[in-house]
Amino acid sequence: MTRALVLGGGGPIGIAWESGVAAGLADAGFDLAEADRIVGTSAGAIVGARLCTGRGARELMVDLDRLGDPHAEGSAPPKAADLGPLMQFMMRRPPNGFPSAALLAEMGAFAAAADTPSEEDFLAGIGRYVTGPSWPDRFVCTAVDVETGAFRVWNEASNVDLVRAVASSCAVPGLYPPVTIAGRRYMDGGLRSATNIDLAMGYDAMLAMAVTLEPFAGFMAEAADRELRPLVEAGARGLLVVPDSASLAAFGPNLMDGGRRTPVMRAGLAQGGAEADRLRGFWG
Repeated sequence: MTRALVLGGGGPIGIAWESGVAAGLADAGFDLAEADRIVGTSAGAIVGARLCTGRGARELMVDLDRLGDPHAEGSAPPKAADLGPLMQFMMRRPPNGFPSAALLAEMGAFAAAADTPSEEDFLAGIGRYVTGPSWPDRFVCTAVDVETGAFRVWNEASNVDLVRAVASSCAVPGLYPPVTIAGRRYMDGGLRSATNIDLAMGYDAMLAMAVTLEPFAGFMAEAADRELRPLVEAGARGLLVVPDSASLAAFGPNLMDGGRRTPVMRAGLAQGGAEADRLRGFWG
C-alpha cells in the first residue's frame, strides 16, 4: 500500500499545530515520515521538509520554542502590512475550484510591490529550520509564479535549493517577499489551495492535515474535503485531520501569531494522541 501525507498552510500557528499532531501520532506509534510522498504547502512545507530529512516533529517543537517564528530572522515579527488586497483576493476565489492564473497574477503584482523584509532575511529565517544540501526523497512543495500566476510544484527533479523552494511556498503576499529561483519570483503555494490535496492523486491512502480558524473553520474544512473527494472517488482511502475544539481555542484569531506557538503545540500534541484510534488500520 502506498501512502501520501498532505500538510496544509497556516502560518506559524499551522507549523506549531501540525508539528504537535505529528508528534502525538508518533508517540502512539504512527510515524508520518514513513509516507511514500509528503506534500507541503506554506507552513506544511516547513513541517514536511523537516520530516523528510529525518528530524522528527518532537525536534521541530523544541526548535520552535528555542528559535521562534521560522518566517522571521531572529525572532522579530514581520513588518506591518496592508493585507486588504490579500483579503479581497480570498473573497474572489472560486468557491468550488482553484483560482485562475490571471487572478493569481494580480496577487503576484501586489506581492512584488509590497514593502516586506528583505529576501535575504526571509531566507535566513526559513534556513534556521530547513537545512540540507540535497533535496529530501519523497518531498514536494508548492509555489506560484508572481508574474504569470502559474502553479509550480518543486521536487527532487527541479534542481532547486531546498531552503529557497520552501521559502517560496511560505511567501505570503504583503508579509514576506517573493523568492527568486532561476531568475523568476515565486509566492505562497497556498494561494492556489491551502492544501493542494490533488497532488496526492494515485496513492492508495492519503492523510491530509488542514489548518482551519474560527469563525471560518467549517467552511475551510469543507473546502479541504471537496479536494479530497476526487481521490476517494478514484479508489483511494482518504482521511482529513482538522483542528479540534481545544486546538482552535489555542489558535486565537490570527494564524500569523507565532507567540501562541507553545499552547498550540501542546493542543496539537494532545489531538495527535486522540487521533491515533482513527488511524489504526488506515496508516499501518
